[in-house]
Amino acid sequence: MCLAVPGKVLSVKGNQATVDFDNIQKDVYLGIIKPKVGEYILVGSGIAIQKISKKDAMNILEEWKKLK
Repeated sequence: MCLAVPGKVLSVKGNQATVDFDNIQKDVYLGIIKPKVGEYILVGSGIAIQKISKKDAMNILEEWKKLK
C-alpha cells in the first residue's frame, strides 16, 4: 500500500515536474497525468497519480497537521 501526498506543481519539463509539498520541493514523474503549473496533484512513490482541487489538497494537509 502507498500513501499519496498532495502537492502544488511548480514547473513541468517533459515527463517530470517540480512539486511543492508544504515547502519541500521534489521532482516527480508524470507518467499517467499531465498537470499544469499551479495545479495540485497526488503523488505516491514519486509518481503523480491524480489531479485534485486546491480545496481538497488543503483539506488533506489540514487533517495531517492534526495528527502531529
